[in-house]
Amino acid sequence: MKFSNIQSLGLGALLALMVSSGSWAAGAHSGGHGHASDETPYGKPGLAAKARRTIEVEMSDNMRFTPSEIRASKGETIRFVIRNSGQLRHEFSLGTQQELEEHYEQMKKFPDMVHDEPNKVSLEPGQQGEVIWQFTQGGKVDFACLHVGHYEAGMKGLVRVGR
Repeated sequence: MKFSNIQSLGLGALLALMVSSGSWAAGAHSGGHGHASDETPYGKPGLAAKARRTIEVEMSDNMRFTPSEIRASKGETIRFVIRNSGQLRHEFSLGTQQELEEHYEQMKKFPDMVHDEPNKVSLEPGQQGEVIWQFTQGGKVDFACLHVGHYEAGMKGLVRVGR
């Protein structure tokens, strides 16, 4: 969460948010250094030098990602270049279905949250950002825009990671 949004929260709400998101309790950081402690069930922050492939993802106000389905290999590090081509703020958030749904509930309570974490980025209209991620496990990894109303409208996608 960026400082400008922290200022508008009360201390109790901020601590509750940090603990529920794991940011404080787990010692998470947005450096993307790929420490073993950053490992998740769907991978870990990747190192830019190890990204052999860049995938451009567009977010639009029709509440869709393009592409909405991506294929990756187990162990692969991908640089996602995310572009918001719409007129609304959008975000790209990688996670398990459960994590995304839990975070969506937090977004309903704090709709002005802005993210800049290894597995997610919030972008204003016309902005571009990136997520560099190493997919360490085979299976499916979900991604979504968790701004209120966007998720229900179908702003979701899937990374299929080969075993």
